[in-house]
Amino acid sequence: MSALAFAVHKTRETLQIYWELARIIVPVTVVTEVMSRAGLIETVSPALEPVMGLFGLPPELGLAWLTGMLVGIWGAIPMVFTLVPAASMSVADITVFSALLLFAHGLPIEQKIIQKAGPGFAVTTLIRVAGGMVYAAMLHHLLAATGWLSQPLDPTWIPMTPSADWTGFLAGLVEALVFMLAILLALAWGLEFLKWAGIMDRLMKALSPLLRLAGIEGEAGQFTAIGLFLGISYGGGLLIREARSGAVSPRQVFISCVFMGFAHSVIEDTLIVMALGADVFGVLVGRLAFAVAATALVAWLLRSMPDERFFGWAFRRADCPATGR
Repeated sequence: MSALAFAVHKTRETLQIYWELARIIVPVTVVTEVMSRAGLIETVSPALEPVMGLFGLPPELGLAWLTGMLVGIWGAIPMVFTLVPAASMSVADITVFSALLLFAHGLPIEQKIIQKAGPGFAVTTLIRVAGGMVYAAMLHHLLAATGWLSQPLDPTWIPMTPSADWTGFLAGLVEALVFMLAILLALAWGLEFLKWAGIMDRLMKALSPLLRLAGIEGEAGQFTAIGLFLGISYGGGLLIREARSGAVSPRQVFISCVFMGFAHSVIEDTLIVMALGADVFGVLVGRLAFAVAATALVAWLLRSMPDERFFGWAFRRADCPATGR
């Protein structure tokens, strides 16, 4: 394929992804605005207050978190500053909320991919959401105790802001969609450059010792590294093939999927939430450290679990031969 043909193909592929995202974002954002203007957000917020209080966040953000878990990051992002003005938030607030969003988003789609590789849908979803909540709570208490990141939020990018009339709202929505397209194109081409320059391969090799600490070994490490950088669709998709062939043991598949649930698309997703004002140490460095430690704990628990319980509780034997641990 010539360079020009590849460029056209990559741009068309990105535009297709953008179209799919826009079809989700526009109705979700409009419905959220209708709910806000009708006073429904204020009615629902008290019910979410106990949960969001665990993370020191405004209860209104609970709706954005729920939307992110069901729809995806791009479904939640336009809602954040329409629900809670940026001026009333701190860097710590957006960092903790971003951590929640990064751990668990687009669950119906991403967890279905993981399920296809063998791990149970319910158990891996529970581990993923619980992991995000534990990390966000730990991060909140650390930031509250130290005063770190307590400065007022000054985001680089505000996708949507509250507007007094529908004209202003629709103008803001169009502007957000234009910026989103620019960001997607930049990320897509940036990742292609990293692959072309061989930087991505070097990053994946450098990760091997870290993944071994998490209990991920052999070929499973390669696919986990792909998922870490490029997303569950890529890493999980490759694991489906390898799991069904028996090249990677069921327990390694499970551990890899747990790690990818905690940490995936770390380049794209991290840059997006950093544009909202999130701190890189909270949403990337701390998240990776937690992912390694939490996955290592899961791996340790699995080592002492009998096959009967593992295949009955956490893994579908039909999708993958029960060889190795």
